Amino acid sequence: MKKYIKYTVTAVVCSLFFLCLAGCKLGKTQVTVSAGFSENDVFKIKDEVCTLPEARVVLTNYQNMYATMYGIELWKHEFGNHDLEEYVKDLTISRLAQIMSMDFLAAENDIELSKEEKEKIKEAAREYYESLNETEREYMHVKQGDIEILYKRYGLANKLYTYLTQGVDDEVSDDEARIMEAQQIFVTDKEKAKNVQNQLKEDADFLSVANIYNEAPEIEVTFGRNDVPPEVEEVAFALENDQVSKRIKTEKGYYFFKCINHYNQEKTDDNKSVILENRRKEAFDDVYTEFLDTLSSEFNEEVWDKVKVEINKEVKTDSFFDVYEKYCTW
Repeated sequence: MKKYIKYTVTAVVCSLFFLCLAGCKLGKTQVTVSAGFSENDVFKIKDEVCTLPEARVVLTNYQNMYATMYGIELWKHEFGNHDLEEYVKDLTISRLAQIMSMDFLAAENDIELSKEEKEKIKEAAREYYESLNETEREYMHVKQGDIEILYKRYGLANKLYTYLTQGVDDEVSDDEARIMEAQQIFVTDKEKAKNVQNQLKEDADFLSVANIYNEAPEIEVTFGRNDVPPEVEEVAFALENDQVSKRIKTEKGYYFFKCINHYNQEKTDDNKSVILENRRKEAFDDVYTEFLDTLSSEFNEEVWDKVKVEINKEVKTDSFFDVYEKYCTW
């Protein structure tokens, strides 16, 4: 099985990064537990409140998306230390806190939703709400107005992200994004490296030598320029198809590579999107991270601790983000 050293495609609404609120922190601002919350409030940023129904909508969709990807068995039994449950709950609060924070930043930049965009959001909210059965609505304690509020927040955050990243250079060269396929041999011992080097010099079959000496988890690997140490990048990306590298010394050990495909067109094209999104994220982070320090926030830990991931065969909804993307493409 081929191992991808580090090759992922970002697939997140608005391509937003993970803002971790777990541990009761929002950016560098300490989140305090307040006695001034109602039983329906989960957290507050400045004067804006995220309600329990809003949070339940996102939580339930994440829960069912995970169940679809990995199987409902993940949620059937007791969680023990609750690691998986807490991860999904933390993810929910983190995303919602990020979106609300971005909306405040949008207001500072005089960014608003247009009349047409608000109409699209109403259509999206109506479609998603009407897709819910009575059990789902009761489970999340949600009304159509709650969905509309959520979509407005996501829509405004998306508009801010576009605004802050509009000046990013969108030209990515083939060479910068190039993804290559290779076979590798990695050893930590210098004497073993010498043995490998001698056998390869005598034209021994690379794969046969790899099966004997390789200490890495995989022999067949696929990688881009920034996925490997600089010493490896310099040598590996100069190889042509079927060419074998010299011994490459790194901090962790010694590498040898045989180039199988020095230019994978499909994966290179995909990697261009990853590189471009990383550039946008950096441009966004420069402004957003500084802005976080100006926000005051409170977290109703008592209410959120009572929320549990529950399995109900009638609660299948997982289309919240799909419906958003269908209508809100600005």
